[in-house]
Amino acid sequence: MDPILSQINPPAPTLTDAAKAGQRAAYPAVNGNPIGGIIKKLSIIIPAYNEEKTIGFILDKVKDVVLIRGIEKEVIIVNDCSKDGTAHAIEEYSALNPELNIKFLQHEVNKGKGAAIHTGISQATGDYLLVQDADLEYDPDEYNTLLKPIVNGFADVVYGSRFMGGSPHRILFFWHSIGNWMLTMLSNMFTNLNLTDMETCYKMFRTDIIQQIPLQEKRFGFEPEVTVKVARVPGVRIYEVGISYYGRTFREGKKIGWRDGVRAVVCIVKYGLFGKRDVVREMVNRHA
Repeated sequence: MDPILSQINPPAPTLTDAAKAGQRAAYPAVNGNPIGGIIKKLSIIIPAYNEEKTIGFILDKVKDVVLIRGIEKEVIIVNDCSKDGTAHAIEEYSALNPELNIKFLQHEVNKGKGAAIHTGISQATGDYLLVQDADLEYDPDEYNTLLKPIVNGFADVVYGSRFMGGSPHRILFFWHSIGNWMLTMLSNMFTNLNLTDMETCYKMFRTDIIQQIPLQEKRFGFEPEVTVKVARVPGVRIYEVGISYYGRTFREGKKIGWRDGVRAVVCIVKYGLFGKRDVVREMVNRHA
């Protein structure tokens, strides 16, 4: 095991030969490490800003999803000081659906989507976590698609790509798709990954890894920053799976704009060129 990862995640106690044999029989192994059966809870982080009209629908979809292998769900909603009735809608939903494990957190001032995600990450107790937008662009039914490389023991991080696979994709803006392609290509140049969709919302992380990474971007710069930084974790295994995409127009509530695209370029260059060892050093320091 890489020395950095070994400090972040100390190796499990040594098993007896009989226990090892039983473990190998139950699950295959990758690089000598037993895989499968390691995830009991998934934390679902939902940053919300002025999503009064859609938050109930997305929570219904999250509630209805049955995760593979009996994995539990922990829903962490972070209301980023919405100006509409989002907070009331969440409180009402939580009261009417006590069977759904909901943690409701609120920012007293608007800090940005990235800051809301940071808050959610810090409060997550699941073995893995992912980010779910509060709108209806991404389908929770596909959680299991992202989980499969994880429960089969191949992945620490899984990205859901809107640009691969045969799932439905709403046809929207040509220049947005070109912009996404360019940002992903630029990110790949700095990370030496071959992602097809760096800007996707659906990113599933091993919680103990993502909680150790120092994150700074408080708006939509979260996506390029976390991609650059997670790619630098020694030995991390990143996979990508195809997902569907039900995109919104600006009239329907889409918030990201061209300024966020410019900021994404700045973030890729900033975190791609500087502080290459800072990520690993900070992870070790936090664990010490």
